[in-house]
Amino acid sequence: MLYTDAEAVLREEEAISPDELSVAQMREIKERAQNYTFQTEVNRMMKLIINSLYRNKEIFLRELISNGSDALDKIRLLSLTERDVLDANSDLSIRIKAEPEKRLLHIIDSGIGMTRNELINNLGTIAKSGTAEFLSKMQDAEKSGAQEMNDMIGQFGVGFYSAFLVADKVTVVSKSNADKQHVWESDASAFSVAEDPRGDTLRRGTHITLHVKEEAADYLQPDTIRNLVKKYSQFINFPIYLWASRTETVEESDADADAEDKADADDDAQVEDATEEKRETKKTEKTVWDWELMNDNKPIWTRKPNEVNDEEYTQFYKSLTKDTSPQLAKAHFVAEGEVTFRALLFVPRVQPADSFNRYGTKTDHIKLYVRRVFITDEFNDLMPNYLAFIQGIVDSDDLPLNVSRETLQQHKLIKIIKKKLVRKVLDMLKKIPDSEYESFWKEYSTNIKLGVIEDPSNRSRLAKLLRFHSSRGEEMTFLADYVARMKPNQNHIYYIAGSSRAEVEKSPFAERLVRRGYEVLYLTEAVDEYCLSSLPEYDGK
Repeated sequence: MLYTDAEAVLREEEAISPDELSVAQMREIKERAQNYTFQTEVNRMMKLIINSLYRNKEIFLRELISNGSDALDKIRLLSLTERDVLDANSDLSIRIKAEPEKRLLHIIDSGIGMTRNELINNLGTIAKSGTAEFLSKMQDAEKSGAQEMNDMIGQFGVGFYSAFLVADKVTVVSKSNADKQHVWESDASAFSVAEDPRGDTLRRGTHITLHVKEEAADYLQPDTIRNLVKKYSQFINFPIYLWASRTETVEESDADADAEDKADADDDAQVEDATEEKRETKKTEKTVWDWELMNDNKPIWTRKPNEVNDEEYTQFYKSLTKDTSPQLAKAHFVAEGEVTFRALLFVPRVQPADSFNRYGTKTDHIKLYVRRVFITDEFNDLMPNYLAFIQGIVDSDDLPLNVSRETLQQHKLIKIIKKKLVRKVLDMLKKIPDSEYESFWKEYSTNIKLGVIEDPSNRSRLAKLLRFHSSRGEEMTFLADYVARMKPNQNHIYYIAGSSRAEVEKSPFAERLVRRGYEVLYLTEAVDEYCLSSLPEYDGK
């Protein structure tokens, strides 16, 4: 058969076309697409990510699954008040399909999807305030090493761009209930957006296709994908499926035996009178392709603490926070009374980088669930400002589901939950062993001192966590230990404030007391004096 040059080109293009898009449709997209340049800050950020994390490429899958989970959370939350939003597709899941021969990796979610404008704004710009500060922190993290950079990406929600660690081109098809289906495409230098000529194939959600670089082909292997999901995403609250093959043993009719039976029947005139024998079968192996569920874990906070081991807590903490180090402390409990709720709370080993820059403005480290449905992580009222570093989950069956976040924030039960959470956190901090407490104090001493100043109802509990330098020696001391060592008839706790230990040790006041055998606390941090002046007495002293 003879082919024209045009037909030959069409066949070659057909061989490299992305999944489900015909060559004609690709041409139509190119003709109809509007081309855009990335915001300058996005370009800078992508270069930082690609240059700093080239040795830790695997985080791309964690970030794309996390984005899919966020989109699913949003549509599920919306469905509580607008029941028809799930009409197009009631399935809530993430699906991953690899095509090694084409070097394509697909990550598909049935979440809220994006409109045309959202594709442009969410994937082409950093629409957050403080962009310059963010980029500055990214550059600082780059100097500190890939590990800190890795943590920053997850915390700031720019993980989509990590796709370019393994892909030289990314195609995003998205369908929102509020718009037609659109195709976004980029090679990391610029991007284009066009209406999808196929119409509505997703029903709702987002389909990301990575055109994987040759050197990253290992990420197309099923075992690699399974291992990454287990490592980073096993506690995602939606099912994650992998299109995978499995071998099944089936019994099939033995064709050779059937042929022999037929020959015997022809030769034997009496076969009609014989009892029909059971047909012979043979076992054969068959390859079956299907969606394989990769995360079947029950939400960890709904299990009893004695059913969860340390490794599971650590993996959940890392999945929740995108931290790469294990937690410093944890508290897992069920609170009962006026309101019943479950909580799983963690203390990170390192203070979140932006804690004091955002002090008193916003906390997003506690995720609030109602009956296992994620509601928000933008509550200012679940933790006081000084405990904003606490990360974790709170899940209550007693809160209303179908109300706005603003209404929920004013709900009387929230105040009760907050009160119980603070008490539990302070108990958790009190139980940190001495071997770990020095690390905790180094990171969070300012938080505890601010708590003494700001939280009168918990002042006495917080005071038990305070440590200060003293004239007794190099080691810091708790107030309880100071009081236990006080001289008979000593009615006051003595302290002196200054800019350094060397300065306060030379104070005539301190020298005179020390000579007389009294222990003196040395307050060398700016907040120390305010803290103790807010504490009128400790243990009656």
